[in-house]
Amino acid sequence: MTELSTLAPKLARKFIYTFFFCLLASSLLMVLSVETKAQSMADIASIQVDDLSDAQIRELVKRAEEAGVSEMELIQMAKLRGLPEAEAEKLERRIKDLDLGGIASRSRTTASKREPRRQADLSEITQNIFQYQRDGVQSLEDKESNIFGAELFYNKNRRLSFEPNLNIATPKNYILGPGDMVYVDIYGESEQYYEATVNPDGFMILDNIGPISVSGKTIEEATGIIRNRLANYYTGIRGTNPSTFVQITLGNIRTIQVHLVGEVRLPGTFTLSAFSTVFNALYAAGGPNENGSMRSIRVIRGGNPIANIDIYDFLVNGKASLELQLQDQDVVLVDPFMARVSLKGEVKRPKIFEIKEGNTFEDVLRYAGGFTDEAFKDRINVTRISGKERAVSDIFNSQFGLFLVKGGDEYTVGKVLDRFANRVQIKGAVFREGNYSLTDGLTLGQLIKNADGIRGDAYMERASILRTFDDLSTELITVNLRDVISGSEPDIPLQREDVVRISSIYDLNEEFYVQINGEVRNPGTYPYSKSMSVEELVLLAGGLREAANVKDVEIARRSKDADAGAFSDLITVQLNENLIPQDSPTALEPFDMVIIRRKPNFTLDKLVRVEGQVNSPGIFSVRSAEERISDVINRAGGLTRFAFPKGATLIRRTEFYDTESEQIRRQRNLVDLQQRMLMDPNNTEAQELLLDRLFKDLDNVPQQRREGEAVAESRKDLITGITEKRPDLAPIKLQQTEAVAIDLDAILRKPGSDVDLILEEGDIISIPKQLQTVRLRGDVIYPATVRFERERGMKYYINRAGGFDNRANRKRSYIVYANGEVRRTKSFLGIRAYPSVTPGSEIIVPTKGPRLPIRPGEFVGIATGLATLVLVITQINP
Repeated sequence: MTELSTLAPKLARKFIYTFFFCLLASSLLMVLSVETKAQSMADIASIQVDDLSDAQIRELVKRAEEAGVSEMELIQMAKLRGLPEAEAEKLERRIKDLDLGGIASRSRTTASKREPRRQADLSEITQNIFQYQRDGVQSLEDKESNIFGAELFYNKNRRLSFEPNLNIATPKNYILGPGDMVYVDIYGESEQYYEATVNPDGFMILDNIGPISVSGKTIEEATGIIRNRLANYYTGIRGTNPSTFVQITLGNIRTIQVHLVGEVRLPGTFTLSAFSTVFNALYAAGGPNENGSMRSIRVIRGGNPIANIDIYDFLVNGKASLELQLQDQDVVLVDPFMARVSLKGEVKRPKIFEIKEGNTFEDVLRYAGGFTDEAFKDRINVTRISGKERAVSDIFNSQFGLFLVKGGDEYTVGKVLDRFANRVQIKGAVFREGNYSLTDGLTLGQLIKNADGIRGDAYMERASILRTFDDLSTELITVNLRDVISGSEPDIPLQREDVVRISSIYDLNEEFYVQINGEVRNPGTYPYSKSMSVEELVLLAGGLREAANVKDVEIARRSKDADAGAFSDLITVQLNENLIPQDSPTALEPFDMVIIRRKPNFTLDKLVRVEGQVNSPGIFSVRSAEERISDVINRAGGLTRFAFPKGATLIRRTEFYDTESEQIRRQRNLVDLQQRMLMDPNNTEAQELLLDRLFKDLDNVPQQRREGEAVAESRKDLITGITEKRPDLAPIKLQQTEAVAIDLDAILRKPGSDVDLILEEGDIISIPKQLQTVRLRGDVIYPATVRFERERGMKYYINRAGGFDNRANRKRSYIVYANGEVRRTKSFLGIRAYPSVTPGSEIIVPTKGPRLPIRPGEFVGIATGLATLVLVITQINP
């Protein structure tokens, strides 16, 4: 109790100091983290220390201190990773100028949060400040080495880093040294906590206890020393029945310096964790180079070799020698390779292997992972250097464990031959084709039984056996299969590599089929069956379409009379619309083509539209092929009192109009029906079945060319071809609709006359209101729209627009009337007759185009021509 009362004020003060120190440090770290994210470099070899801010330098030193790395060790690690000497000196100078001397590690008697052990690593210390890459190794990582084990330490996609486990239990044989952090826990009757770092002199300093020498001692030895020292202050520790207990654990471990020399990729001194093994050091140095040994890596401590590491022991047997931990100033020496042999061919790892004295081919084969499944294992070919030349010899299976390998040997493992010792084959019309074993006395009949017998389509009159002799010549043996199976002919003994072929009757004939085209739902080619009728073929094709003409069905049958010059025989049949079988149906033959034509005058509904000044405008269905404009106007209730008949226009589709085919129109109607039925949640069973049929029909709609499409396409191609061949012609715009001028007054006065046109699909009759304006366009002074005035001519309206322009082509002026009719100005002996103007007209005055100036040469030519003409005339008429 006395001890606790003495320590209480100290603990309170230290707790307050620690709390404010942690608060200040956390605030500073937040500021630094924002600043350090502003700069990130990819390679330490290209780092410019002058580009680093003071905050980044402070953060760098702070992280190094937290990892247990001093300023000098930090600079040394950076040099080993490729930092230039000049930049390293700048970094050291800036650290000194900022007075960033390391804070001495002190023991603390207040409890703190214990973090997991961390290994000092330059990549972690410089994270977000600058990154580094292994200089010299990066380019080598892109090269694939054929030496076994070479990719272990510098493979581009390596994932094995040999990082030591820092969170293992504190090893009792771990030797303490400067830089190690030690945790001292006192619990029981008295409770206290210390943490202290071993200083360079080998002491750890505990508050109110003093220095304790622990350097060079194992954890177990240091525990006894610290317990004896603490017993002077905590009396409960002594005695056979102690009431106070002491536990010593290891915190952040120190770093050590290990020297890697010899045949390594990056020789030098590396700063590693005290838990590191030889594999950690080799990984840091990039492993042995091309001349380095994988089997003789020595660890030298204090000038004496203490271990010899064989990496093959790890690669082949999984033994990594992890119990051997490196110590400060250890030297890892990689010797040059002793001897190497090459193993190629059918092994699992065809590579170059390093060998030791006494190794046999069996050892090398084990390094290579053994043979592949297709390896020829009885004999191995070896090429060996013998004196001044090479020699070739063979190693037999029984000699693998006795044959001593030698440096420079090249071993080649062959592949088994691609041939069979006891194979026979059967192909064709049997249930199980394939390879079979040739047993003693195997015959053709027995082989057929092994293949589960012959199929029903087998051609029984003939079977063939292809036999191969020792000189690789072949012989074809033909037998009557029916007689062999029945026993009327002797069975045929088989030999190795015999190939039995039993043909199918369908192999000997062309595949039979029939075709159907025309007005069926799924026209195309279908398999032929005996006694097939036209009705059955129509059912296979999905049934008849609405337009099918069942009274005139034609069967085109290939003509068998080749000399007559006829291509096919035509047979006309009639079908029942319900496809009811007939008493004596016409049977189809192979390759028949059934053509089902369209009903005469069959067409889908034709629709026209009446717009404008009628009493009932809208869409009208054409009743007959003779229905005219007057008929539809009467069906629309006649003209209104505001109608302007002279301006009525008929808009008609051209042959280039993208008309829907009947199939597309049907499909659109079916989709509309389907959507309406899907919106009804209370469909009956019949309606649900109809929906299923609609889904099936819409998923399998054949694409058919609509009527007239081929003609329209050919005309379009012709016009396009003309414009392409004549670059002087302007491109012709193909219009899908055009206006047809009609005289509606005359049509209504004389219905059925020649001016009363017969309607076609898609026609639009447009009847405007009474028009009261005239439009002027073209080469006039001021193009405008003016009010119509009766008894006024075309010249009057042109003057209303300011008159003709200078380049106006007066004699080619024309008028486009409201109904689409066009009339042009006529001229006779210099007198122009302008067309009359009606309401809604459009007067268009074209231009003469640009005036080209006459060149002097052309003027001289014209003058000379005129003078010559005058001379000729004067000579003719003196």
